[in-house]
Amino acid sequence: MKTTIEHKSVTYTVNLSNPLDISIPLSGDENNPIAWYIDKPTIEPVTMGDWVGKVGKGSSTNFNNIFFNPHGHGTHTECLGHITKDFYSINEAIKKFFFIAELISIQPEMQGDDLVITRAQIEKALNGKTPEAIVIRTLPNDTAKQSKKYSNSNPPYLEEAAATYICEWGIKHLLIDLPSVDKEKDEGKLLAHKAFWNVKDVNNLNADARHDATITEMIYVLDSVNDGAYLLNLQIASFVNDASPSKPVLYKLER
Repeated sequence: MKTTIEHKSVTYTVNLSNPLDISIPLSGDENNPIAWYIDKPTIEPVTMGDWVGKVGKGSSTNFNNIFFNPHGHGTHTECLGHITKDFYSINEAIKKFFFIAELISIQPEMQGDDLVITRAQIEKALNGKTPEAIVIRTLPNDTAKQSKKYSNSNPPYLEEAAATYICEWGIKHLLIDLPSVDKEKDEGKLLAHKAFWNVKDVNNLNADARHDATITEMIYVLDSVNDGAYLLNLQIASFVNDASPSKPVLYKLER
């Protein structure tokens, strides 16, 4: 199935039969990635007295409860409500679900004991392009990212200046294959989150904070997916929460 779209007076062809899913599935086993010092997700049948919601246990249907944390258990999309005193929901933040995206690959730079994605790297990779969304694949692109246990590992992160640049460049949606855009142990500063959302005060939110901007973390982009322009379908579940599990899907754009 093919369609054509027009963006900024440029016409593209998109093959909707060739989706590139960049989400990590959520499972209840040891293969699930974990961040932020929590246990793995739990997926188990409801039990009420002698009744167990599992066909193998005599039920007519499988009827599972799922206990998980969107921030720590896999691909998720969050709004500025993740860092503000007042409540804001991801379900209100994102009302459109298709965006022109640029996939870039970056090898974070060593700075002391940290691996950091810098403004200069982002600027060079974009090379003047102004997509609606940016998808960052970090190098090396180990497949272990799909099941990595990130707690206490000091993963790479985005420097504040890089997040500021993305904000100032007008990019509304940031997707990355890390558990956070910020340093794991940063004393709660959250500099990259604040810079990307243009949040000046988490207790009294400034009027020009970016309510319609989102951050998607813990994606995984296969090596076979080349850097370049894509149509992004950013799918979320309709959670009334600061974040939701999500399923970002890329489609190659052809001119």
